[in-house]
Amino acid sequence: MPIAPHPQSTAELFQALQENDRRPYGRTRTVTAEELVDAAEQFEDPAVLVHALLELQEAYTYGSEPRKSPVVFARLLTVFDEQPDVFDERLRHQLFWRFKWVAHALRQLPEIPLTSLRQWLQEMRERYEKADLGLQPYYGQAYQLAAHVGEDTALAHELWAGRTRTRLSDCEACEICQSALYHLRAGDDERALRAFEPVLAGKESCKEEPARSASYALLPLLRTGRADRARELHLTGYRACRRNPSMSEEVGRHLEFCALTGNEARGLELLAENRNLFDEVDSPLDQYGFLTGVEVLLQRVELLGHGELPAAGYTGRTWTVAELRAEVRGRADDLAARFDARNGTTTHTDRRRSRLERAPLVESLELTLRPRALDDVAPTAQVAAPAARPVAAVPDDLTELILRARALDEEGHPDAPACWERLRTLVAARDYAHPDDPAVGPLVRLRADLLAEEANRAGNKDEYAESAALHEEAAALYDDAGEPGHAAVCRASALLATAEIPAAQDADGAEAKDAELAEVHAAMVRLHEDTPDHAPFLEARLLRLRVTALALRLQASGDKEQVATVFAEVDRLHAFATRHDIAGQISGALLLRASTHALSGDLPAAVTEIDALLDRLRAHGPAWHLPRTLGLRGRFQFGLRDAQAAYDNLAEALRLAAQWPADTVDTSRLHSDLAEACMHLGRPDEALRHLTRSAEVALRRGSRVDAFCTYSNAAQLSLDLGRIEDCIALVDSLLTEPDVTAGELDDRLVAQLRLTRARALHAGEDLKAATAEFVTLAAESAAWDDDPGSHAMIAAETAVLLGESGEFDRARGVADQALAAHDREARYELLSNSLRELARLQAQQQGPEGLPGALAFLADAGRIADEARAADYEAQGRALDPALAYEYGRVNAHAGEYEDALAALEKALGLLGEPGRDDDAGEWAECVRLAGAVEGIYLDRPAPALTRLDAAISRLTALGHTEETESLTSLAARLRDEQ
Repeated sequence: MPIAPHPQSTAELFQALQENDRRPYGRTRTVTAEELVDAAEQFEDPAVLVHALLELQEAYTYGSEPRKSPVVFARLLTVFDEQPDVFDERLRHQLFWRFKWVAHALRQLPEIPLTSLRQWLQEMRERYEKADLGLQPYYGQAYQLAAHVGEDTALAHELWAGRTRTRLSDCEACEICQSALYHLRAGDDERALRAFEPVLAGKESCKEEPARSASYALLPLLRTGRADRARELHLTGYRACRRNPSMSEEVGRHLEFCALTGNEARGLELLAENRNLFDEVDSPLDQYGFLTGVEVLLQRVELLGHGELPAAGYTGRTWTVAELRAEVRGRADDLAARFDARNGTTTHTDRRRSRLERAPLVESLELTLRPRALDDVAPTAQVAAPAARPVAAVPDDLTELILRARALDEEGHPDAPACWERLRTLVAARDYAHPDDPAVGPLVRLRADLLAEEANRAGNKDEYAESAALHEEAAALYDDAGEPGHAAVCRASALLATAEIPAAQDADGAEAKDAELAEVHAAMVRLHEDTPDHAPFLEARLLRLRVTALALRLQASGDKEQVATVFAEVDRLHAFATRHDIAGQISGALLLRASTHALSGDLPAAVTEIDALLDRLRAHGPAWHLPRTLGLRGRFQFGLRDAQAAYDNLAEALRLAAQWPADTVDTSRLHSDLAEACMHLGRPDEALRHLTRSAEVALRRGSRVDAFCTYSNAAQLSLDLGRIEDCIALVDSLLTEPDVTAGELDDRLVAQLRLTRARALHAGEDLKAATAEFVTLAAESAAWDDDPGSHAMIAAETAVLLGESGEFDRARGVADQALAAHDREARYELLSNSLRELARLQAQQQGPEGLPGALAFLADAGRIADEARAADYEAQGRALDPALAYEYGRVNAHAGEYEDALAALEKALGLLGEPGRDDDAGEWAECVRLAGAVEGIYLDRPAPALTRLDAAISRLTALGHTEETESLTSLAARLRDEQ
């Protein structure tokens, strides 16, 4: 089936060729190019066919289909020989340039005899000499053939590198890479890296560079102790070549780099991302390079004992690491043997062996913000737990184990979950035999215990509906077992869990939640009263639940009149727990008292209470309450604006948490709070580390939404810090998670990650990729009927990027979408900023021709400003009206309408008013500068312009705004010099 409509004229065909040229290399572009060649053959103009054949050869070359490229070039050469006049200077240049493409293609095919390769080079030389073209490009190809075969390259290199470059020489970046590889193969890492530097520094570039050079520089950088630079180039270089068939060998080198730096798990992740390369790379030489890199990775993973892990390989079946390694080894060995047989050397087998025999160059190098081990990528693996005290040994005797579990649970001890987990496994076994012991009780009692413990775990994960259902089920079993006290606690817990299920976030929802929690407390009191003769620890739990219900009600309502009721219940719990010496509930009561003080707004009293609790815990325990208590004290210190004290408390809490089993303390919250403290203390890089650790812990606990939200915050912070590649790598890793690719994770959360990635691409100056992602997001968010404000934001940003790309018609359409969404949910400042920027871009890029479109954008911005003023909206950044007037001035100046520009700038200055000593005078000074430039330079009225500038300089200097005077002083000096 044709991919594009069949062109009916040469004009349509040329337009189709231009459109295809904008597509990424790959099957779609290649198939379209083939169809356009067929279409070109229907026209009598041979130039049309030449253009179509050139496009097709390019698609084959960069789509890694070397077998087809020489065939297309042969057709071009035939047309050139028969009708040379068809080729103007540009087409002739392209024809001779592509002799090198054919030489490269033939090298990649082991079935092409070496004599044929040499004959082609001789053909190239003769054609260049006949056309009176310099031979440096020919000698460059001769050198590359010598390096490929494995001959002594010294003379070939000298004959090439010692000659003067010509118009047909490879680009500077590619030649730099070849020179560096010459030194690299000679074993001189330092000289190779010096040669690579202009490309790696971005001074020279092309389609393949600097990504190609970066892939070769990775290991030399490690060997010379420049690990940070290697990490940086891995992130930037990999992104430039991933999933690209024509750069599959470079992908293989990034996989090898992961294997040799302790990043085997990331290597498997990148392998999965590049699974298409197994099937889409038609070049045997590229396959050889890619598969060797893949084998280095798989060999390392298998050596570490993880050969059973799944690996992404050839389509049509599933693979383990060990299976894929065996398959890859066979194919790569065969390719190496075929090239060596063709070349009459052992070069490719030797190079393969050298790569496979390399030992890791560093034990561990943290490449991304999400470092993972191989244990983390197993199909059922959670994120590895942070270092923590191992759980105490679980008794082997079943009766002892049951009694131990209940005793630890009664105490609230962190070792209880391990006992319950062991019991859960035993009870589930088909041959389980319950002890016939009165101390243990019936099996139904044990099943109730297990359900209750599972319900508590669900509640700790905020899975409230599940928790409530499990508690109700456990209560019924406790009834059957004759345990009314336990049943009452479970029913009270179910009531509380049901009340904690999130409700609507509006006034009616808040009022309903208050009434619900009041009823829950009343129901708990009735349960308590209707179930006499509780064991003390059960009664204490009921009292604790009653306090918690009231505390949640106070937290939800903020009604200070409820404070006394909460304190009364806290005192009741504290008195009871003290009377029965229940240490855990004494601590719980004191913690609730401190929290109630905080909820009532009395933070100093909260700190006093919690300090007394900390003293008690250090003296009498339970010690496992210390991390949680210190964490709460840290949060109180946030409220008191003492970030250093908060940090100290939270860091101590994290240290103490490591003394207990991993799930004893919510270390995810501690890391998150530490990140906040670090931001307040001006330590954003440390904050970033805590955010990623928080997300890792949340993943381990199975709280994937919380984890992805935290990772999203980490990605945004890394972008804010200018760590663009870190941001992109982190988001890319998250977007490959199975629940993301399967569409199981919240679509808005995934969209936020993609939005952050698109912004990072834009910040990294990858405008094409950023625009494509924004356009996709804008189309998707258009369907968010429940959130038009977000669509307005995304569409507005998309329109600006389209404007930066010069696509103003498309930008206009997307901006209209943003305006329509704004009409449903206002985004005054965002829309105004975007519309003004679009106007500036269009006037700047198109001059007078773009003025009508630019003024239309400004008219829309004016409507937004009018609406904002009517709504008493106050902008967080620049005030909308003076910013709009300034933009009218700038747009008219770009379009050459200088009188209108000056009038608009005068209006902007009037709206801004004179600056004061404490004002931010930058906007006012910029407005004066532009007015002075328009008046003094473009309207050729220097005298009034100088009067304006001198007055502004004097005023700003008197107010102490000396920095803002610099641009004005420079402009005034220029005007005086030109008088």
